Amino acid sequence: MRILVDADACPVKNLIEKIAKELKIPVIMFVDTSHVLKSDYSEIVIVSKAPDAVDFVLINNSEKGDVIVTQDYGVAAMALGKGAYAIHPNGKVYTDFNIDMMLAQRHAARVNRMAGNKPYKQQKRRINTDDNNFYDSFYELCEKALNQQK
Repeated sequence: MRILVDADACPVKNLIEKIAKELKIPVIMFVDTSHVLKSDYSEIVIVSKAPDAVDFVLINNSEKGDVIVTQDYGVAAMALGKGAYAIHPNGKVYTDFNIDMMLAQRHAARVNRMAGNKPYKQQKRRINTDDNNFYDSFYELCEKALNQQK
């Protein structure tokens, strides 16, 4: 079991490493060539800047039981399909029960944008509560994944 991170715009890399160190779980962070990332704990994998390159390399390297951290619903869906766990940096755990609705909402928003309509809500700034929610959910998910290994 490993933790794989879509790290290009991931705001919780430090929390991921803190929990991974405590639970002794290896971490692999995937970034494209336009990002500079260093870590004393995680393995850093740098991939092409091509569209979705990080997503596909991450999924191709994932295995059943891994924990995937991503903001991308498509990546989460592929991770679930491989038997991995997936979580959003806001702490929302992706499941087989909620991913279809999330993908449908993403599609509807894209259709709306392509029709020239402005998004109906603005992206809110990240606050400490978001980090706390992620920390709690991520810790619980990692423990669950570790227990499933036994």
